[in-house]
Amino acid sequence: GINAEYGEFLNYYTNYYYKSNLRMSLNPLANPKGVKLLCELCQKPAYLQCTSCRVTYYCSEEHQKVDWIGIHEKICSLLLPLRTPLPLVSSEEERKHRQEQLLQRQKQMIDMTRTEGSKLLFEGAHEAAVPAALQALRFSIAVYGLSSVELVPAYLVLGEASIGLGRLSQAEEYLSQARWTVLKTPGCDASIKSKMYRICGLLQAAKGNFSDALKNYANDIYHAALVSGPRHVKTSGGYFHMANVFFRKGQTETAHNIYTEVVNIWNEMLRQVVKLEEPHSESTLTSFVEKPEEETEILDEAQELKPSKCCTPYTIYSRAMQPTVQPIW
Repeated sequence: GINAEYGEFLNYYTNYYYKSNLRMSLNPLANPKGVKLLCELCQKPAYLQCTSCRVTYYCSEEHQKVDWIGIHEKICSLLLPLRTPLPLVSSEEERKHRQEQLLQRQKQMIDMTRTEGSKLLFEGAHEAAVPAALQALRFSIAVYGLSSVELVPAYLVLGEASIGLGRLSQAEEYLSQARWTVLKTPGCDASIKSKMYRICGLLQAAKGNFSDALKNYANDIYHAALVSGPRHVKTSGGYFHMANVFFRKGQTETAHNIYTEVVNIWNEMLRQVVKLEEPHSESTLTSFVEKPEEETEILDEAQELKPSKCCTPYTIYSRAMQPTVQPIW
């Protein structure tokens, strides 16, 4: 059955969206014999069809609403050419050209749905992040196959969303898939490992397994430091979650020291951002042009975390010292 939290989510968005002309029309389906249409979200038999793209199906209006809010509103018009079989052409060159076009569209869809899923997680919309991540996973499988490390980002979004929804068993399944894929991929990027260990740490912390959580956060910090250095905002997320665990264990002095380090890292990054936005002399501008990668990286990271309004040094520290610590990274 639908739990209370899920019901509240549906009621809220039903009132908000469906009273403002955002409703997606549905066609009831009478499936021809032998044709098996599946729900976009749960893969159960579908009985409703989106009347706009006509290539998306649902088992119920509830699942249609969740999908519309999570991702379908943004990709509805893009799905028809992706889900329609390529027409027969006489020229081999034309056939290859069409296949290349399809592949490029699929890769663009992967980027779009991954970004949207991550954005919704930043905003705390865990339920809405699931449809976007599922689409990212499907397109990644279509492009890269079932065993590719390119599937891991979608698994991680699904795992983090499931943790946020309290569906820990489901989160464990997604993260097991991610771990297995990473382990069997030689030379897997350290940034992917960092993100994987961080979310595994979140899962263990949610289950109350603090020792395992700390081990995962230590691995997160190690791999993030390999990519960005030990005093980068990308690495500080692991420190922050590690401090949360120490705080929950009652080791407040250790937690306080780590929180302070997180605040210092963020203060340094913000000072650099402010410095970049100040008027520059000609010599400073010349220096900026000579070092674009370093400066751009700082700004990109600040912009990436901008949707999370609570990610400032003061709020990181003050929220962390509350009796009940909620992850805000």
